[in-house]
Amino acid sequence: MQNYGLTSVSEFVGDWIVYRNLDAADVRLPRLAEMRAEVGIAAHAIPRKSEADYARAIVHLLRLARAFDAPGTAISRLIFVGDTRLNDGTAFANLCRAGNWPGVAFIGAEKAAPAQAEVTALDGYPLYLANRWTLLAEFDAFCRERGFVVDESTAVVLDLDKTTIGARGRNDRVIDAARVAAVRRTVGDLLGATFDPERFQAAYDQLNQPEFHPFTADNQDYLAYICLIIGSGLYEREALVEDVRAGRMPTFVQFIHAVDSRAAGLPADLRALHGDIYALVQAGDPTPFKAFRYNEYRETIGRMGVLPLDAAPEALLEREICLTHEVRELMLAWRDRGALIFALSDKPDEASMPPADLRAAGYAPIHQTLTHVVGA
Repeated sequence: MQNYGLTSVSEFVGDWIVYRNLDAADVRLPRLAEMRAEVGIAAHAIPRKSEADYARAIVHLLRLARAFDAPGTAISRLIFVGDTRLNDGTAFANLCRAGNWPGVAFIGAEKAAPAQAEVTALDGYPLYLANRWTLLAEFDAFCRERGFVVDESTAVVLDLDKTTIGARGRNDRVIDAARVAAVRRTVGDLLGATFDPERFQAAYDQLNQPEFHPFTADNQDYLAYICLIIGSGLYEREALVEDVRAGRMPTFVQFIHAVDSRAAGLPADLRALHGDIYALVQAGDPTPFKAFRYNEYRETIGRMGVLPLDAAPEALLEREICLTHEVRELMLAWRDRGALIFALSDKPDEASMPPADLRAAGYAPIHQTLTHVVGA
């Protein structure tokens, strides 16, 4: 591994990026609310990355972005770079269908086995599955061999989290550490002197497992709220786990309804917070625990570009959220060939953009924040 210095994702993406709320960072592009009718997304709904509605919105934004950067040029092919076969692979196939484009995807994750790539397909669209991020260089050659020319007619959709930054299998644990620290900080601040770190950690570790994803919807806001309620003593972890496993408490929505019926047992400040979160859940907001997400932004930024400029790569990968050198190198090359580089993030806007006080103090969105570039 080598330390390649400091830069930001915006070096090769600019502001062509959308976070969880599907409001592009570049102000020339429409907000989700402004394009709902045109792309067929119901009022108040915010589609997830693997859904067809999400793909239609992104295709619309890609075409508009290409018109700004290369007027008169139509997108005729799509390349996707991500880190998860199911979520990113599904998003990729949906984008190809929505745009009526041929496509190819690189799905990477660093593993201990000898470097190798496997070419498979999802719904007929080719996936290049790699166990090294260094294989991105070979993926470039693979695209050429397949006749997949990278030029102004090519849109490259780039996953942000655990691909462009915090590469999966190499540096992703620092992203996870920032999220856990944010939950811990939020719950600890709210519970004050009654906060029990061991009780919190036991609840978080158990309920964050795949077994409980149907209950938590694999939603970190929901998980943070559940940990808060357990920490308050309104529910005991063991009893809740038993109810979930027995099917008596199958969903988070049922859980928050149950909490609402017992909210009189919460201290006044937690009761008020519960009311705010409950209202947002009722309104369909997928990120209802705003205090947690604001802390996630702080914890994430606090792990970007904080070590000395010449820090050892091993220290950077252990303690910083680093930009993936292999991704940066290829995106700069493809941008120079004329491709549109557009990034996606599942991270909520509240965890990705600075609140007003931090923006005034000079803080920037995640994609504009300097951090070290590390890679082979």
